[in-house]
Amino acid sequence: VQLQASGGGLVQAGGSLRLSCAASGRTFSSYAMGWFRQAPGKEREFVAAISYSGGSTYYADSVKGRFTISRDNAKNTVYLQMNSLKPEDTAVYSCAADRSPYYSAQSAPPSYGMDYWGKGTQVTVSS
Repeated sequence: VQLQASGGGLVQAGGSLRLSCAASGRTFSSYAMGWFRQAPGKEREFVAAISYSGGSTYYADSVKGRFTISRDNAKNTVYLQMNSLKPEDTAVYSCAADRSPYYSAQSAPPSYGMDYWGKGTQVTVSS
């Protein structure tokens, strides 16, 4: 599976961005997917994840109520809608795929149990 994230950019605090992650391969619809971020000098952190069907979603406390993860299996794409952005959301955002159908909330850094990673996209939120 190859993953390509896009949609990052520079936005003012309070603004919105939508990230997309396009996946190759016919097995996308059987994989859980996740978004993660890493700020300079910090460890990679979990942002959000979604089950293979989209029926279950998981969020970090820091983004609950502001970010929404979704997927379109017909397009092999997972999205991250980010609203009410804050300067502390500034990071490189990466998408990842888990061969399991459901994300495990007990997963730990740095791999978080994910099997495939894409290159990240930079999100910068100015104050």
